Amino acid sequence: MKYIRLLLCIVMSMTFIAPINAAEQSEEKKGIDLQEVLFGHIQDSYDWHITTVNGHHVTLHLPIIVKSSTGWHVFCSSEFSEEKDAQGNRPGPHGLYISGSGENENKVCENVAGTEVRPFDISITKSVVVLFIDAILLLICVLIPARWCKKHKPDDPAPKGFVGLMHMFIMYIYNDVVKASLGKEADKYAPYLLTCFFFIFLANVMGVVPFPPGGGNLTGNITITLFLALCTFIVTNVTGTKAYWKDIFWPEVPTWLKVPVPLMPFIEFFSIFTKPLALMIRLFANMMAGHAIAISLACIIFIMFGINAIAGTTMTVVSVAMSIFMMLLELLVCFIQALVFTMLSAAFISLAHVHEHAKE
Repeated sequence: MKYIRLLLCIVMSMTFIAPINAAEQSEEKKGIDLQEVLFGHIQDSYDWHITTVNGHHVTLHLPIIVKSSTGWHVFCSSEFSEEKDAQGNRPGPHGLYISGSGENENKVCENVAGTEVRPFDISITKSVVVLFIDAILLLICVLIPARWCKKHKPDDPAPKGFVGLMHMFIMYIYNDVVKASLGKEADKYAPYLLTCFFFIFLANVMGVVPFPPGGGNLTGNITITLFLALCTFIVTNVTGTKAYWKDIFWPEVPTWLKVPVPLMPFIEFFSIFTKPLALMIRLFANMMAGHAIAISLACIIFIMFGINAIAGTTMTVVSVAMSIFMMLLELLVCFIQALVFTMLSAAFISLAHVHEHAKE
């Protein structure tokens, strides 16, 4: 098993190096643009660059769906030119183009009365495709164990293989995270919390896999982590008890901290928003950082080769070794971040019901 992991990490390292090598060649030995390569891998895009073979890019072009000043337009992202104009934009059909700079960089835009504006954009981007793939895989991972449970009795022997692995994960998260935090109300919130864990864990792992259908840094996209944190925010505050809201707007502190200046109510109310914000930033930053470090380690090879061949050869060995270490560490982080998000979500929900548990 350890040799399989080692081989997988080497493949990951070489997968990061391949597109970087193409970027270096396109610069005609002017030096590699680390920032461009780094954000090119992390940011969302209208196409999915898979690999480079003999200098030719293998890319999955995705559908563009926008409503501009001239109406609705649906076409393939391959219709955008690879060559940039004088402004650094990639021109396309219907007067649209992909902006090369400014606040709309790498976004579909149009020029209206001399002003760059973004049309209503519901295009199928790389992150959307990865989201669909992860959702389908999640359904498969859930439905296969559910089918086994439907056909077997509780006193039957424990399942083996993939079904047994899923049962182990489910029971671990349910008993040690959900039930430990929520007690008798665990069954009420277990479906949401288990969904959070398995979706985040699967998305994290698929982001580490270097080849399609993996390779999409889904949880490294802040819009995804924002939505997950928003779901926890809604579940926590919508199901909160009267005692929970009373502790926010009229906490048990000296009166002078509540009136005439509502200092403590303001702090407590502000904490409602800081909790999901912490969930969002923690997951986003950790997953993006791991991906960025792996790419940066690969870029070091080409930077050192720009100095001389001896430095480049020496750094190749060091960079590949460090990349293998980072990939192994990233696999552990994939599980830890999914666990932390689920654990904190369960804790926040529990805090919204803490007084009810005390009475029971």
